[in-house]
Amino acid sequence: MSVNPEGDAATAQAVTDDQGYAVYRTEAALSLSLVIPMYNEEDNVAPLVARIHEALGDLSMPWEVVLVDDGSADATPDHMLAAREQYGRHVRVLMLQRNFGQTAAMQAGIDHARGSVIATLDGDLQNDPADIPVMVRRLLDEDLDMVAGWRKDRHDDLWKRKVPSRIANKLIRWTTKVNLHDYGCSLKVFRAQVLKGVRLYGEMHRFIPAWFATQTSPRRIREHVVTHHPRAHGDSKYGISRTFRVILDLLSVYFFMRYKARPGHFFGSIGLFFGALGSAILGYLLLIKVLLQADIGTRPLLFVGVMCVLVSVQLLTTGVLSELMARTYFESGRIRSYVVRERNREDAAGDDWCRSG
Repeated sequence: MSVNPEGDAATAQAVTDDQGYAVYRTEAALSLSLVIPMYNEEDNVAPLVARIHEALGDLSMPWEVVLVDDGSADATPDHMLAAREQYGRHVRVLMLQRNFGQTAAMQAGIDHARGSVIATLDGDLQNDPADIPVMVRRLLDEDLDMVAGWRKDRHDDLWKRKVPSRIANKLIRWTTKVNLHDYGCSLKVFRAQVLKGVRLYGEMHRFIPAWFATQTSPRRIREHVVTHHPRAHGDSKYGISRTFRVILDLLSVYFFMRYKARPGHFFGSIGLFFGALGSAILGYLLLIKVLLQADIGTRPLLFVGVMCVLVSVQLLTTGVLSELMARTYFESGRIRSYVVRERNREDAAGDDWCRSG
């Protein structure tokens, strides 16, 4: 069963409430959207779409496939269009004008997905679509917001893929406190109403569980052991250099997870540390000057103390400015500092808010 191409199947769509806030509302029925970003995967398109139809043929809910071409330089777009012609309009093709990267391609697919449940997977045939029905059922039965795949038995090159991935996973777990074994597995299943509240930029696809945890409780995130196949066609787009990019991106993840609504605390705490250190150094030098009549003008410690105080002033000023920007951001009317779960929204904002008699 596939999603009606005209969109009359259940969807998770953005509407605007009476206060002008964006609300992602889920229809009563359930439906599934598969989002698959692809880049130079011409040999994988046809077998992947065939496996998807084999795996989801007996699914009890409507479903669709959103194939996103990320500016491929080979015949990947042609194979996508051929798959749509072969299987029908529930196979949707989205072509980006150039290569924007996996994160942007994934976000594009999520934006165009119409299902109340969204699954993402790579287009390299290493993820097995047969795992999707089980993960969807677990998401619904256990009332979760995300089920992430765990490639426990991974078939990849040790130094090119496995080692960088293990290093990255440990760094992400330690920094974000979201305890998953495999952040890099693209096979994940989400509730659309929560996922559409997360915007992906840069190379944030590696940190989707961490960003997702800013919209829901980590207790509503679980992992599921999935099948992993060796790559049969094409070349891997990852390598050891990914680890260094992960370290840089983790700084942004750490900041936004903990200080998005209070950036002044981040800059202010560092500024106070340097201010206290600089004041202690200058106080020490002042005592030496007064009590011992010593010459402190040529001491390197004087320069260190003055620099610490200047750095403190700059950081505290940056904290104040960042607080002003954060308040402007949240008070613009577009963003709230909290998220209400869909099933409680009617109770939270119902018209019959009191009863008399």
